[in-house]
Amino acid sequence: MQIMRHPPVKTSLEPSNHPYLTGPWTPCHEEVDVPELRVIAGAIPTDIDGIYLRNTENQVHQPLGRHHPFDGDAMIHQVNISGGKASYRNRFVRTHCFEAEQIAGRSLWGGLMDPWGTSMRPGFGAHGGLKDTGSTDIIVHAGTAYATLYQCGEAWMLDPVTLGSRGKAPWVPLDGISAHPKVDEATGELMFFNYSKHAPFMHYGVVDRTGTLVHYVPIPLPGPRLPHDMAVTPNWSILNDMPLFWDEELLGRNIHAARLHDGVPTRFALIPRHGSPEDIRWFEAAPTYVLHWTNAWEEGDEVVLEGYHQARPMPEPLEEMGRYSHMMAYVDEHSFQSRLHRWRFNLTTGETREERLSERIVEFGMINPRYAMRESRYVWSTTTRPGWFLFNGYVRHDTETGEEQVYRLPEGVYASESPMVPRKGATSEDDGYLVTFLIDENTGTSECAILDAGDVTKGPICRLALPHKICSGTHSVWVEHHQLRADAAFHARRYAAA
Repeated sequence: MQIMRHPPVKTSLEPSNHPYLTGPWTPCHEEVDVPELRVIAGAIPTDIDGIYLRNTENQVHQPLGRHHPFDGDAMIHQVNISGGKASYRNRFVRTHCFEAEQIAGRSLWGGLMDPWGTSMRPGFGAHGGLKDTGSTDIIVHAGTAYATLYQCGEAWMLDPVTLGSRGKAPWVPLDGISAHPKVDEATGELMFFNYSKHAPFMHYGVVDRTGTLVHYVPIPLPGPRLPHDMAVTPNWSILNDMPLFWDEELLGRNIHAARLHDGVPTRFALIPRHGSPEDIRWFEAAPTYVLHWTNAWEEGDEVVLEGYHQARPMPEPLEEMGRYSHMMAYVDEHSFQSRLHRWRFNLTTGETREERLSERIVEFGMINPRYAMRESRYVWSTTTRPGWFLFNGYVRHDTETGEEQVYRLPEGVYASESPMVPRKGATSEDDGYLVTFLIDENTGTSECAILDAGDVTKGPICRLALPHKICSGTHSVWVEHHQLRADAAFHARRYAAA
């Protein structure tokens, strides 16, 4: 395998026994290009043509205090598949915070678990001063990849093909942008939200295909909240106000401790895509917290939303984990018990109906992207190792019949969030592949793996050797080459007209 290595980044990280700095969470600091990956088993399908991008947290410098797995700097890993061949490259996201710490040669910010004063640098970093790592999400909009932070920072732009830095998005408003903006490929629009500790506490916006902020309105809330994701349909954007948020008394003492507020319902704000605050339709539901939605669509007088309902949003500490007991519980799906769930909002009566779709503890699901914003039948979720934030298998849910296919990875092998890639000429919703990265702790290696989305029980049908062991992380995206070509042609016409 031909490997082209780039100059090393400056690191001050010391050996550690921290559970999220070792094993499958060992940071990767090497940046490389590999023109052609070696096939270990099977064959690369010739009926897919696109790019897999995955965001990953990689701690570069010695932490100032306690370390949380979401503190690390963003690194994007990419596999580019075309014509039955695949290449690989990876790059750190050059945020302002990353560059500042490279100059200093050390950490300048504390982490999410450190006292707020040590984790903040007012006037620098994310909005409010928290370190902006850009390490949560990765999406592609109008030919540009965006790395975003769930605590509302900038949107850091990269070329999805070369991973070259394009700086920060010029359209991001003062309160930043949360992770999980949504893209409507039909209109070329990107919908996003942000949240803050000052009134009105949330905003919602729309960016058009030219990269221009064309709509930005307040979503008034009763106080500071902690939303994580949003959903969209062709006509509605769905935001949320959930009962897990900062303890108001402690917040007044500048202590940021989230708790579940008894007696407070879950609320959903349905706003027309270009609507105003006066147009919001509020719906109430049973108390819960949801990290991620899988899809939403319109069905007669109803708007349907699917995602992962948490039975215990404020889990008990995992005492066996010692000093890490609190942190481990809040990133352990078996502690907060997330299950696939459906909400129905009746626009005529104002009523909400709920339905459990699976009893399995799962999260980080994907759908066939061609079914986004319209009724979908299949969801591909990940399972996790109990007590840890580590994906150890897949579940293919058939929400129409309730049937579930399950594939469990070998012990010590961990996956990544895995987009569903419909194959060329697909004849059904589940006709395609899952693309993922695997970390094998048994061999100290990593691979790119491809699974049959129609039958995940077969396991990987193709395995490609990566040049180094990568670190575990969060979100990913797949973008088709034909979509990138269409975006490039659109921008070329714009520039020619100008």
